[in-house]
Amino acid sequence: MKASILATFIILVNSLGSFAQHPTEKEILTLSKSKWQWMADKNVEKLATLFHDRSKFVHMSGTWKKDEELEIIKSGSIWYKNADVHDVSIELFDDTAIVWSRITLTAEVRGNDVVTEFTVTEVYKKQNKEWKLLALTFSSVRDTHVIKH
Repeated sequence: MKASILATFIILVNSLGSFAQHPTEKEILTLSKSKWQWMADKNVEKLATLFHDRSKFVHMSGTWKKDEELEIIKSGSIWYKNADVHDVSIELFDDTAIVWSRITLTAEVRGNDVVTEFTVTEVYKKQNKEWKLLALTFSSVRDTHVIKH
């Protein structure tokens, strides 16, 4: 009986320890998903709050900073219509989170619809109780690419 109670206690403590990590990962995952929707909706107000003032964005055609990314989204020169997320891996390092997502992106670029497979790397840093996006990088990959977990 004592062994059973002790085993139950150990299982409970272990599950609480692992549960403590889930809220932050869930928060980051929700934020990443919201970002894709805000980009599709061209919601530059929400994105301006999310993007760190010194954030950078790496695309197939170049690298630019926050203001340029927001203008690209607002003007529709790249319209991120839909990011179909196939797989996500999140790593937490204190107040920094890195998100790797394998996506199929449907976008309108200069008036043409394009569908591209990407692995996207997002780097977030918690500042004043809010997560800020520091970097967003699109890496063109084959559709058979797998993210190591």
